[in-house]
Amino acid sequence: MKKSKAGLTVIKLLITLAFAFVYFYFKLPSINLHDFEFYTFVFVVCAVYCLLSLVTIGVYHVQSIGELALALKKNCLIPALVCAALVVLMVVGTIVSAPIFRAGAYSELLTVADGDFATEVKEISFDQIPMLDEDSAERLGDRKLGELSDMVSQFEVADDYTQINYNGRPVRVTPLIYGDIIKWFNNRSEGLPAYLIIDMVDQSVEVVRLEDGMKYSTAEHFGRNLYRHLRFNYPTFMFYGASFEIDDNGVPYWICPRMVKTIGLFGGTDIDGAVLVNAITGESQYLAAEDIPTWVDRVFFAELIMEQYDYHGLYQGGFINSLLGQEGVTVTTEGYNYLAMNDDVYMYTGVTSAGSDQSNVGFILTNQRTKETKYYPCAGATEKSAQASAQGQVQHLSYVATFPLLLNISDQPTYFMPLKDAAGLVKMYSMVNVQQYQIVAVGDTVAECEGNYLELLSNDDIIDTPVENGSRREITGAIDDIRSSVIDGNTVYYISLVGDGCYYVVSAADSPVAPILDPGDEVTIEASAESGELVEAFSLERAG
Repeated sequence: MKKSKAGLTVIKLLITLAFAFVYFYFKLPSINLHDFEFYTFVFVVCAVYCLLSLVTIGVYHVQSIGELALALKKNCLIPALVCAALVVLMVVGTIVSAPIFRAGAYSELLTVADGDFATEVKEISFDQIPMLDEDSAERLGDRKLGELSDMVSQFEVADDYTQINYNGRPVRVTPLIYGDIIKWFNNRSEGLPAYLIIDMVDQSVEVVRLEDGMKYSTAEHFGRNLYRHLRFNYPTFMFYGASFEIDDNGVPYWICPRMVKTIGLFGGTDIDGAVLVNAITGESQYLAAEDIPTWVDRVFFAELIMEQYDYHGLYQGGFINSLLGQEGVTVTTEGYNYLAMNDDVYMYTGVTSAGSDQSNVGFILTNQRTKETKYYPCAGATEKSAQASAQGQVQHLSYVATFPLLLNISDQPTYFMPLKDAAGLVKMYSMVNVQQYQIVAVGDTVAECEGNYLELLSNDDIIDTPVENGSRREITGAIDDIRSSVIDGNTVYYISLVGDGCYYVVSAADSPVAPILDPGDEVTIEASAESGELVEAFSLERAG
């Protein structure tokens, strides 16, 4: 009988271990007491062992309820004690992690310094303004893939579209994914053959074909699935998602931030580093936050930053003040956007009081690589109000404003918004003054919109310099190179002059002569006074 019982115990353990491996393989919980999924994993495994014990109790010829209870006690006592201990740990951990007891710690999750908008947020030339939102980037990516006859039947474009700075340009990058499980089976040996780079300024789409395909991604299955690859290499790590990025040489990587709990057992979500996974080879390396290379642009996700600022704004005066009185309580607004500065990508969101008013008291800019955060006091319109103001200017056209981007225009905090039609195509642009949101300008191009906006600021005596005295310049020279592209149905020409270091961008609508120009032709260009790789041109004519 003892030999039989020992054999049954071994069988139960083997079956339970097999189930635990299968559960772990597919659900991928971290082996970490800070992770609720780990507790679920242990509870389910213990339940399976106890269920097997119930099935096998009949071998002992149970004759009564008492014998059944005794048998359960003998077979399930250890799993029951483990589960009970974990339940107690969860309850205690939840209590000691609660904001009601740790409000001060929650308020210190994000260090916020005061900033000066005019000096710290530099004016940028229009060729650095990211005019393409994620929805428009997705449309362009799908359209580009449709042009690739060798790929469109087997692959689709992933919906990642991470915004990064690449060679000094704001772009969105996204990998291809397999069309379905059958297409994965047919193509898995070569991997994913390409990724897309979408320029957020000129809206061009580049397909980067890889000599060796990407073998590790969220679209893979089994051991090459990114999350399974991470879990088996870092079984105790908790991860806060994964972002697709490329390094300075165009090598694709997955940036996987490591999530930690810093308050009690379950509270104070933060990031203390990231695992960088080469999407082609699967080679991975964990780096502490201070060691992450500068080409990486997103380690701290916007949602986490906003959550930490909300804690900062809510609990600076203590937990009771966050509910009663609410003196000095502030929270972030509903949305966010990104701004490329200093070779990094910054998350922007507005800050408003805890009441339900429709005005901001300021805004924050956070470096998504380092989490350095600056608060800029600036009473004015919320982003939703600015969108409504912009749409009101073109209500006869029924255009919809995208979520605003915050810019410095002549030292004025300014909301910038592309205006899109019902088909999702950008048709116009709008600028709205944050502090005086009745000042609204629109234009068919960014340069025209900016010119109209500066004129409104000058007319209201907000700025001293009129638009004509510094925002435009005239250049005469011989054409060195001329190129063209079609953006949202409009032909745009890129023209460089001999001895000049930039391309002047002009639409065929603004310059009917542009389509018939050739290198060597002498032209006069009226262009923006801004500098950069691309400079907006208002008009172009033959010289003389």
